[in-house]
Amino acid sequence: MNDAQLRQRFNVTVHGDGPVTLLFVHGLGCNQSMWRFVAPHFEDRFRVVMMDLMGCGRSDWSAWEPGRYATLDGHAQDLIAVAQAFAGPHTVLVVHSVATMIGLLADLKAPPLFAAHAMFAPSPCYLNEGGYTGGFERETLAALLEMLDNDGATFAGRMAPVIMGESHPPGYAREIEDAFCATLPEAFRQFARATFEGDFRARLPQLVKPVLVLQCTEDVVAPRSVGEYMATTLPDARLVLVPTQGHVPQMADPTRCIQALEDFLEGLGLDQGLHEAQGGELKR
Repeated sequence: MNDAQLRQRFNVTVHGDGPVTLLFVHGLGCNQSMWRFVAPHFEDRFRVVMMDLMGCGRSDWSAWEPGRYATLDGHAQDLIAVAQAFAGPHTVLVVHSVATMIGLLADLKAPPLFAAHAMFAPSPCYLNEGGYTGGFERETLAALLEMLDNDGATFAGRMAPVIMGESHPPGYAREIEDAFCATLPEAFRQFARATFEGDFRARLPQLVKPVLVLQCTEDVVAPRSVGEYMATTLPDARLVLVPTQGHVPQMADPTRCIQALEDFLEGLGLDQGLHEAQGGELKR
């Protein structure tokens, strides 16, 4: 697939320029507009690339294949293809919710493509089991997925306020609800199952890149304990807590998110120019 075909298939947009690429990827059922309060801030110094995952936003729904997207691996392969075509030699993944695990899988499949990860509201597993608190009991997740199978509009209407958090403008929750309803329905159902039934905890120690874990302090979908688990399980991670509700920190408190991402990038030595680093290694 050539660059023009990729651009159309995943609605790839590119803004700005610089020796480092920030590749922004949205979460379940959303689209790249969820980054509109954060991504433009970096366009004067970085190459900013965004995409819509298959079945979401303005991606080419005709390219959706149930076999390819039965797990997150299909989305990871898409991310690799976009990074190869549009990102520079030094790329930081800026990823939200389930896209954090898509980014992890992509990195493990093609580690030279990615220098670091900034994970917004990540979760490797949404289940409460054993000593791990993922946010949901198994019966609750099963009921949510059954609701989605039977009535996607009801699922969207109930989940959107939970995902956004009740303390934020109601228009934000409506935007998430509208985004859910604007996905390819069969793709959204499959994507939701791959998201909520996935367990990537065993893969976390394999990700040896620097990682920013940015977690809301009051998140029903991915509780604070998940961020703390991620920060202690990943080999090279730092946790930043955003004092707000919900699962979408980039919309709930973009100012703090921008500052956290700025600090993370500065700590990597990006202000000195990653292109000058010997052997492609990041400054620590």
